[in-house]
Amino acid sequence: MDAALLLVLGLLAQSLCLSLGVPGQRRPTTLYPWRRAPAPSRVRRAWVIPPISVSENHKRLPYPLVQIKSDKQQLGSVIYSIQGPGVDEEPRGVFSIDKFTGKVFLNATLDREKTDRFRLRAFALDLGGSTLEDPTDLEIVVVDQNDNRPVFLQEAFTGRVLEGAAPGTYVTRAEATDADDPETDNAALRFSILQQGGPELFSIDELTGEIRTVQVGLDREVVAVYNLTLQVADMSGDGLTATASAIITLDDINDNAPEFTRNEFFLEATEAISGVDVGRLEVEDRDLPGSPNWVARFTILEGDPDGQFTIRTDPKTNEGVLSIVKALDYESCEHYELKVLVQNEAPLQAAAPRAERSQAKVRVHVQDTNEPPVFQENPLRTSLAEGAPPGTLVAIFSAWDPDTEQLQRLSYSKDYDPEDWLQVDAATGRIQTQRVLSPASPFLKGGWYRAIVLAQDDAPQPRTATGTLSIEILEVNDHAPVLALPPPGSLCSEPHQGPGLLLGATDEDLPPHGAPFHFQLSPRLPELGRNWSLSQVNVSHARLRPRNQVPEGLHRLSLLLRDSGQPPQQREQPLNVTVCRCGQDGVCLPGAAALLAGGTGLSLGALVIVLASALLLLVLVLLVALRARFRQQSRGKGLLHGPQDDLRDNVLNYDEQGGGEEDQDAYDISQLRHPTALSLPLGPPPLRRDAPQSRLHPQPPRALPTSPLDIADFISDGLEAADSDPSVPPYDTALIYDYEGDGSVAGTLSSILSSQGDEDQDYDYLRDWGPRFARLADMYGNPGSEQGARWDHGAREGLSPRAPLLRHRGRTA
Repeated sequence: MDAALLLVLGLLAQSLCLSLGVPGQRRPTTLYPWRRAPAPSRVRRAWVIPPISVSENHKRLPYPLVQIKSDKQQLGSVIYSIQGPGVDEEPRGVFSIDKFTGKVFLNATLDREKTDRFRLRAFALDLGGSTLEDPTDLEIVVVDQNDNRPVFLQEAFTGRVLEGAAPGTYVTRAEATDADDPETDNAALRFSILQQGGPELFSIDELTGEIRTVQVGLDREVVAVYNLTLQVADMSGDGLTATASAIITLDDINDNAPEFTRNEFFLEATEAISGVDVGRLEVEDRDLPGSPNWVARFTILEGDPDGQFTIRTDPKTNEGVLSIVKALDYESCEHYELKVLVQNEAPLQAAAPRAERSQAKVRVHVQDTNEPPVFQENPLRTSLAEGAPPGTLVAIFSAWDPDTEQLQRLSYSKDYDPEDWLQVDAATGRIQTQRVLSPASPFLKGGWYRAIVLAQDDAPQPRTATGTLSIEILEVNDHAPVLALPPPGSLCSEPHQGPGLLLGATDEDLPPHGAPFHFQLSPRLPELGRNWSLSQVNVSHARLRPRNQVPEGLHRLSLLLRDSGQPPQQREQPLNVTVCRCGQDGVCLPGAAALLAGGTGLSLGALVIVLASALLLLVLVLLVALRARFRQQSRGKGLLHGPQDDLRDNVLNYDEQGGGEEDQDAYDISQLRHPTALSLPLGPPPLRRDAPQSRLHPQPPRALPTSPLDIADFISDGLEAADSDPSVPPYDTALIYDYEGDGSVAGTLSSILSSQGDEDQDYDYLRDWGPRFARLADMYGNPGSEQGARWDHGAREGLSPRAPLLRHRGRTA
């Protein structure tokens, strides 16, 4: 009730202010917003509610905001309701309304930073649910309070400025924000510097936050980094505050010149050595190390006219390193006095003070050492004619000792002489040949021979010098040209027929002692010039033609060849030319009398050698062919081809046939395995009646075969001897040991009993299995042949087909 009373009093006060004409005040909120003041003309009533303001962070809840009423019905007969954000939309439950009285309440704490106003819709209905008034807007504005501190965008701001910068130079800018209403003093920010750690060299703009220099005196060598403490406050500097830091770094400028630590430096150097460091020159510079303002550069102003010294800068220590680029000579100069200047890589600021020790003197003392000898000319080039005899002087390769204050003696020796061609005098360096150098030496490269000579002094620690001797071997015209092998062909007997004979020449000498060659018919034989002519084709070839008609056959000419050397070399060489009768096309006619086989340019002795070689080659070919044929015939006699087992063992071990398993007395199998051990009765053996009288003489014992290739002949001879031997039964006689017996559990293995007759057996296919089975095919198949008839007869007599072979084998063995 108190809240409602206060609301009514407030509305009355607003109405009173309006009636009194107070400027800037809005029309007061009324309990009957749809009522209008009387107007001269009729207007449409509207339900209008002015905006309602409420402060954020209100603690007394629920808090009444406003009461709305409708004059369409009596009090208590109208139902009020509101909708929108804060009621039935997020955030829900912030506002509520008494549906009978129309009072609107605040139920939760408001935060303007989240929502600065709420727009609701108000409704008025009768008890039956019918609309009494049109829906109207209810706007609630959240009034800001200073409940948020300002916040810097960074905890630490950084900036850079050159040392010695002028006042007012911009350094950096600090930035801050405030979540409160920017239209109020709650977000009105002001910046300030709380602490600088020294004299006030920087200032900050309180509105913009820009930091600038305020006075001169920034020196990086004194203070390199400044750390400022900044503050920002709202309510125009009187409200809530926040702090941050600003780190300002001074950038270096070249305001300090480098200086030597001393005015003079004393160093020592060893003579005859280059590329070594002599000593260091120390400098100091207060500028930033590593920057161009700090890096030192050294210049030798005086004392080094020949450029024997140089000074480089050590990048770590900034010291000058004095080194020798050209070897020093103690005998020429014992002391050096250098004047050295030091500067920075970057130019010095105009306002910077000048250095007191920017120049220094450097005294270098040269130490004497034993230097190696020096050849007067190195490498030494000379020339020598090829084939120079031993003892020929090549050169005097001498050296001198630069140590003039030390009396020393030099000696010479060879270090490299791959052909061991040279001899060096140890005292004088005189070099001469000790034998003749072969022109075909592999160490003669492009006509040059290379040797290395050493010169050494006799000091306690001797020094050695190396000299290179290059000898050009001059070509000497010591070979006469010779005719090259001419192409095969003949000359036509008529002068104007055929192309003639092209002759070429070669020379072992190198230019200029070779071509061009001069071809000439021998002056000793004037008649050659009357019948033959030579015309030069190029520097190495000439063409031979007959001047007149010459007879067919072989003609022996003599040519004189001469080269272009100085002095020239010449040689007279014979030439055999074959002449034939030619047709119109310049080709020898068939049946011509020319000895074409002789070949142009070949002598009779050479022709005999060629023919003898061809005949010898033909004889060797015939011998090889005969030997190969004899080997083939000997292989054809063998029963089996290639490596095979001894057939005698095969016959004895596998062709034995007896009376079966139950017949153990039919024969002595050991006698069959060892037929030579049979005990024959004394006296002449019984004779066969069917044996021819011409074969009654006893058979001499035969030697056993020594090679598997002879087994076939051995078996054939044995069979023939057994058939002709009168002391044994005929060939077809059945022997008792050929009976296989009966009742064998294993049955017979004979292929004869495997069918009703031989008509069912076809053994011809065995021939396709190779030479071994082809012989079996001859034994079993083809009954029409003599051998087949014998096997067929034996089979009808109940004998094994292999038994006769076994019997004959036993007898002949």
